[in-house]
Amino acid sequence: MALDMASTGYMLVCTALVQLMTPGLAFFYGGLVSDLSVLTMMMQSFVSMGLATIVWYIVGFSLCFGESWGFFGSPATYVFMDGVYVTEALPLAKDIPGLLFVAYQGMFAVITPALMTGAFADR
Repeated sequence: MALDMASTGYMLVCTALVQLMTPGLAFFYGGLVSDLSVLTMMMQSFVSMGLATIVWYIVGFSLCFGESWGFFGSPATYVFMDGVYVTEALPLAKDIPGLLFVAYQGMFAVITPALMTGAFADR
């Protein structure tokens, strides 16, 4: 099946909007804490953004969407994005490029630990 350009464009916009949520969350949490903790809270969000992205692209996507091993997916299915291409769709999302699907899901993997940092704000 061919890639749908409208779906691809829509998912690109959605991916960009979700990516903007993490810096927005950093500023939000920075405004909630005392003056001494602003930089700490913002850096926790940005560091989680970097670490989660690296883990997601190395093995996280495979654990979530790889061939089933019961509850988890096989870490070897898409390790280091092996078998994920810009010009081909994945079996999970047949209308958009595989790498776009990985990026969109990865944005939620990025914002999840950043959301957790709010639990220990100013503590």
